[in-house]
Amino acid sequence: MSSGGTTGALLYAVSAAVLGMLQFGFNTGVINAPRKFIENFVRDNYEAKPSLIFSVIVSIFAVGGMIGCPLASWMLDTQGRKKALLYNAAFGIIGAAFMGFSKLATSVEMLIIGRFLIGINCGFATTASPTYVSEIAPVRMRGAFGTVNQLAVGFGMTCGQILGIDVILGSDEGWPLLLGLAVVPAAIQLIMLPFAPESPRYLLLCAHDEEKARVALTKIRGSSDVENEINDMHLEDQAAREEQKFSVKDLFTTPALRIPLVIGIVMHLSQQLGGINAVLYYSSTIFVKAGLSEEDARLAVIGVGSILFVMALVSIPLMDRLGRRTLQLCGLGGMTAFSILMTIAFFTYENNTTMSIFAVIFTFLYVAFFGVGPSSIPWMILSELFGQGARSAAVSVGALVNWFANFVVGLTFIPMSEALGNYVFIPYTILLIIFFVFTYLKLPETKNRTIEEVTALFKK
Repeated sequence: MSSGGTTGALLYAVSAAVLGMLQFGFNTGVINAPRKFIENFVRDNYEAKPSLIFSVIVSIFAVGGMIGCPLASWMLDTQGRKKALLYNAAFGIIGAAFMGFSKLATSVEMLIIGRFLIGINCGFATTASPTYVSEIAPVRMRGAFGTVNQLAVGFGMTCGQILGIDVILGSDEGWPLLLGLAVVPAAIQLIMLPFAPESPRYLLLCAHDEEKARVALTKIRGSSDVENEINDMHLEDQAAREEQKFSVKDLFTTPALRIPLVIGIVMHLSQQLGGINAVLYYSSTIFVKAGLSEEDARLAVIGVGSILFVMALVSIPLMDRLGRRTLQLCGLGGMTAFSILMTIAFFTYENNTTMSIFAVIFTFLYVAFFGVGPSSIPWMILSELFGQGARSAAVSVGALVNWFANFVVGLTFIPMSEALGNYVFIPYTILLIIFFVFTYLKLPETKNRTIEEVTALFKK
């Protein structure tokens, strides 16, 4: 048996890859604090309504994401994992440059194009990075390494939020640099990746180059005793070849696949439509609404990213101990409760500092419960509900649905909050209750079950 532990080469490769996920977190969190300054910029250069244009700047990111996902699936197979990641890093630099120079060029369009391009980059990363990481991680550590992706997202988000406070880059002068800093993870990734190994599984099963696969695996595992693992890959490949290949269309037409697909789609929808992105994109707006000053609101925003980061750490050991179903139900239940309490707090904070503070605490707890399950489980669950033949199609449908829902929330939150005022979280609360009931009735537990056992459940 190969040594199967963590080696320097493995950690290096994982770090290089998850910079793409850090980029995704950064660009999700960074847009929040500078809202006021970006709207000033829009007002100076544009006739249109600033809050509407800001909604577009926020949500065009997710339109890019919807393009990046399928693009990544295609490039991972045609160019190899490593090259695909490299091209994407170079592409990220272009997107960052558009955002960073938009004010110099007094061009709102450049800002929108930059957010769109960095969206493509981040959508690409959310597909490419987890694929590469799961392929190079030792089998028994795959779950732990999988959560590194979530950690990187939380870390990137916190960085974006901290840099956005007034004293650093939260100002009329600072925001272009703040958004342009997306160039940093992309540039580091571009420098690191050439020295990272290609995925041995790609080399063996897609490029059919066993020699190179053995060299790469030896490097990653830090030992030349890789025969067993190479054989396991061959066996898996054989099993995969005997399995029917399913297209996206098949997923919707075959009953045994349709049920798990619907479950997976609903899990992804519950991640986005539970309103979490309203909090992530607009938390400073929400905190100001709850009676905090602008400065305090931007500081409170940092709490949101930090909580996600901490909860990602906490959920690592719980995933395999308590199981996915329990954590998902726990998370959705908590989110439902605290979205109701948030709404109550919004109504009672007038001239009432205590309730203002409670509004913030409830928001934090809502985010914490999101971090327990719904933040990472939808991304894991699809690969656990499907066999090899249907997995990649299912995962890409899930990612697409996720980004689409992300887009809808990003675009509708400001108009919705203008229309509903303090009731703005009620639609999310209703959806959360529906998602909770659905999960309770339909989601099977996947922990400690082989893929065969799980897929057998749906064939009945």
